[in-house]
Amino acid sequence: MPDKAPDGERTKDIVEIVKAGTVYFLVALGAGFVLEVVRLEVVAQHISAFIARVMETPSTILAMIIGSKWVIDRFTLPPLPSVRLGVGTVALGFMILMECMVVLPLHGLSLGEYFTFQGSVVGTLPVSALGVLTVMPFLVGYHWER
Repeated sequence: MPDKAPDGERTKDIVEIVKAGTVYFLVALGAGFVLEVVRLEVVAQHISAFIARVMETPSTILAMIIGSKWVIDRFTLPPLPSVRLGVGTVALGFMILMECMVVLPLHGLSLGEYFTFQGSVVGTLPVSALGVLTVMPFLVGYHWER
């Protein structure tokens, strides 16, 4: 029968996952904020809003790659899928909470209007980016076999 980790050790692991997920969320939020400002103030005004919206997602994904790698190294997270996906899930939870409590009221949108807007191809990019946000800590730290 395999040895079970004591409850104190399990609690410590959960606290580390929540801390790492919170830092990962803050890194992704900071990068998203900077990219949003660049998108709205530079690209949207000088080129087009459509191109600006499409260009934002690859930049955000690059920021997620860099941020998740930094969080994994900073917290020395083990390469266990449960730990890495736990970090991404915590970040996803905070991102959804922030979207519902801050972003939607600032734009004057209800949750139904937000999902209606997300129906277009360009509108699905931010929703897809949330999925990438969740799995990126796992993908970045995974050692692929050749």
